[in-house]
Amino acid sequence: MSASTALPAYLEPLGHGIYAVDTAFQRDHFDAAFLIVDDGRAAFIDTGTRHALPRLLGALEALGLPRDAVDWVIPTHVHLDHAGGVGPLMAELPAATLLVHPRGLRHMVDPSALWAGALAVYGEEEMRRSYGELVGVPESRTQASSDEQRIALGGRTLRLIDTPGHARHHHCVWDEVSGGWFTGDTFGLSYREFDDPVRGAWIMPTSTPVQFEPDALRASIARMMAAHPARMYLTHYSRIGKDAADVERLAALLVAQIDEMEAIARRLKDAPDRHAALKRELLALFQRRAAEHLTEPMPPTRVAALLAMDVELNAQGLGVWLDKLDKPARG
Repeated sequence: MSASTALPAYLEPLGHGIYAVDTAFQRDHFDAAFLIVDDGRAAFIDTGTRHALPRLLGALEALGLPRDAVDWVIPTHVHLDHAGGVGPLMAELPAATLLVHPRGLRHMVDPSALWAGALAVYGEEEMRRSYGELVGVPESRTQASSDEQRIALGGRTLRLIDTPGHARHHHCVWDEVSGGWFTGDTFGLSYREFDDPVRGAWIMPTSTPVQFEPDALRASIARMMAAHPARMYLTHYSRIGKDAADVERLAALLVAQIDEMEAIARRLKDAPDRHAALKRELLALFQRRAAEHLTEPMPPTRVAALLAMDVELNAQGLGVWLDKLDKPARG
C-alpha cells in the first residue's frame, strides 16, 4: 500500500512527515505512538504496549515503508504504556537501534524488574489484559541517550534532552522541522474529548508513581518552552497547540495545576485515609479546571469517568512523593 492510499483509521497524518498511531490502549484516542518519516527513513517514538505491535507494523505497511527503513525506536521513558511494546517491535525491525534514557536502559534489556513493579500496582490479571508479556532487547542493539544528544533521521536532526519530573528515566525529543517536542508524559495529558471548538485543547498533569517530583517537572517544562515550540506531541494524546502562543497557554495551565496538586498533597500529608482524600480533591480540581475551559459544559460524571484512571494514579504518585519528603535525598 502506498502513502497515497487511504490510511487505516488508527493512523493519523499530522504533517511534517509525522504520524500518530492509536495503540488502542484502554480506549480510542488515549495512547499514541509516533512515527516520523524523512527521506525514506523512519523512527518510532513510544510504542504503546505489546498489543500495539500489529498497528505499529501496519503503519509501516500503510506508508509503503519496509521494516528495515526504521533506524530508531525511542521510548520517552519505560512506563509500559510507552515502552511495553519495545521488545516485540525491535524483533521485527532488523536495522533499528533502541535509544533509551540511561536510567531505563537496563529495564529494556531485562524487563523482569519492570514487570514486577507494574505487577505490584496493577495485579496479574490487568497486566496480562492491558500490557501483555514483556520482551527484552539484546544489549548490542541498544544505546543510552545523553542530554543534548542529536541524532540523524533522513534529512532531519532530532535532539534529546533529559526531562525528569514525571520520571527520572524520561527524555523528550525536539524536532526542528515541525517545531515540536515529543513529550511523553512530561507535558501532561490532553484528551481529545476535552477539546473545545473555541478554546482548543485542555491539559492536565500526570504524577503517576513512583518518581513524581514537582520542582523537577516545572524545570523540565520551562526547558522545553525555551525552544518556543509551535506544537507538542503527547503520548496521551497526539498533537496539541495551534501555534507558539497556544502552547504557552497550555504550559501555563499545566504549571498552575502542578502548583495546585502540590498544595493539595502537602495539605493532606497527614490526613486519615489520605489516598481517598487525594483522589477526591484531585477530581474536584480537574472537574473545575475542565469546566472553566469548556464553552459547552460536560457533566461532572463524564469528566470523572474519563479521568478515573488518571485520578487514581495521580493520587498514588502524590502519596509516594509525600512519603519521600521526610526521607534523606538519594542520588
